[in-house]
Amino acid sequence: MEKNIEAVLNKYPEGSVDNLIPILQDIQEVDGFLSEESVVKVGEYLNMPASKIYGVATFYNQFRFTPLGKYHIQVCCGTACHVLGSATVLEEIEKNLGVKSGQTAKDGIFSLEVVACIGACGLAPVISINGNFHAKVTSESIKEILDNYRNKE
Repeated sequence: MEKNIEAVLNKYPEGSVDNLIPILQDIQEVDGFLSEESVVKVGEYLNMPASKIYGVATFYNQFRFTPLGKYHIQVCCGTACHVLGSATVLEEIEKNLGVKSGQTAKDGIFSLEVVACIGACGLAPVISINGNFHAKVTSESIKEILDNYRNKE
């Protein structure tokens, strides 16, 4: 991971604070999340305290501080999905996995994220797992969907 961080920083030789967000975006793209190590290294590189970097990164919901699970679940909460029960679907997923949105299960298999809109309103309510869409999901169908992914392990 350290080599990845240094490779990203080398793309920004001027070390300007103006590059903070692009640097964080690039690190997250390469590593999948912003580790404590990466925040400290960026702080050293830009001559900024890590607390300032965390402040910026936590302001934007695009940044993650934990790795994604092997199967990343996105629950759409757009208007069509919301009206057709995505809140109940989300509740059932949280209960089944023992995690809340933005978290990764302890075993690292699943992570969960709520998204504003997946753009598949005709399939509502819809979830995406690693880009695979599951349409017209119900609280009853969640267990079967998740078990199918668990059985791949």
